[in-house]
Amino acid sequence: MSRKTQSGPRSTVVLIGLMGSGKTSIGRRLAARLGIQFIDADTEIEAAAGSSIHDIFELHGEQAFRDGERRVIARLLDGPVHVLATGGGAFMTDETRARISDSAVSVWLRASLDTLVKRVERSRTRRPLLEAGDPREILSALVDERYPVYGEADIIVETGEGPHEPVVESIVQELRAFWQSSGDDVDGDDDDTQDSSVPSDQETE
Repeated sequence: MSRKTQSGPRSTVVLIGLMGSGKTSIGRRLAARLGIQFIDADTEIEAAAGSSIHDIFELHGEQAFRDGERRVIARLLDGPVHVLATGGGAFMTDETRARISDSAVSVWLRASLDTLVKRVERSRTRRPLLEAGDPREILSALVDERYPVYGEADIIVETGEGPHEPVVESIVQELRAFWQSSGDDVDGDDDDTQDSSVPSDQETE
């Protein structure tokens, strides 16, 4: 039986979106809000490979990274319920997209090109896809390629330059509506008090 038929946070919530959309920082806050674990897929990929994302791309190529990404996400989706932040290309893989659709709830953090560019320029994270040319041009091409596919997500939430807390609240409300439409409800705490373990300053992924 698909986990989508189960109640509230018993369904894994998968965050999708381009680099700079805030998946990691928003994901941590969302997990705290729902009372479930947060997992970053890229961190799990690095642990499984024993090397950084940058080194995987450089030494083995993008296809090797995508193969490892697909396997890691499949394993995580079979595990305990959590909030999962995925890499920007993960949802583009047919197999991964089907697995997410079957066993989780997908949330697209949609951001404008200007927002993405500003965030990646501020970030100290090395992003292999942006090292081949002008970041704005590359991100613009990725928006054109990936946004139509991201549109298949169960939930779409806009994210901009403001603080993450209102985005998290929007996701919680959208999840509540999504699960209620399936006869379920969100079991997470309705208390708006932020978990003390979640940093209050805005992060960029």
